[in-house]
Amino acid sequence: MAKPYRARWGVRASNAWMRTVIRAGLPMWTFRVLTVPGRRTGRAIETPLAVFEQDDRRYLVASYGTVNWVRNLRAAQGQATLRHGKHVETVRAAELPVDQAAKVFRASLLSGPPRVPKPLVALYRRFFVLPYLDVDVDSSPQQFLDNARTHPVFEIVPG
Repeated sequence: MAKPYRARWGVRASNAWMRTVIRAGLPMWTFRVLTVPGRRTGRAIETPLAVFEQDDRRYLVASYGTVNWVRNLRAAQGQATLRHGKHVETVRAAELPVDQAAKVFRASLLSGPPRVPKPLVALYRRFFVLPYLDVDVDSSPQQFLDNARTHPVFEIVPG
């Protein structure tokens, strides 16, 4: 059984650093700051996320499950912005059906974020992603299908 995800102080500090670096426009591979209205307050909530690319499509993968950015994005009916430096893109994120999500989820776990060095992906996956999943890189497609039910995937389409 996977551990439940909790954003502790280290994660919050890392997210604050990542938001600052991405907003400054420094190269961070395909990481962007997702901005979506909070489902309770309506305030803009910013979360740094990797944008996964596959077959000329872009995706947001909820590796840690149905966390706050997922709930907020659902409440906002997929309306959000992605930022890198001064470039702000208004997007709509459409949640994929479980069967399609499982394929993207598996591919994202195997490859990691695009253009990130493989040794860095392997370390991050081992210590910061796999503990929260009931699958690993050798799991069957059926296991990924089962896990995709609790780890949503959104396709990014221009707003």
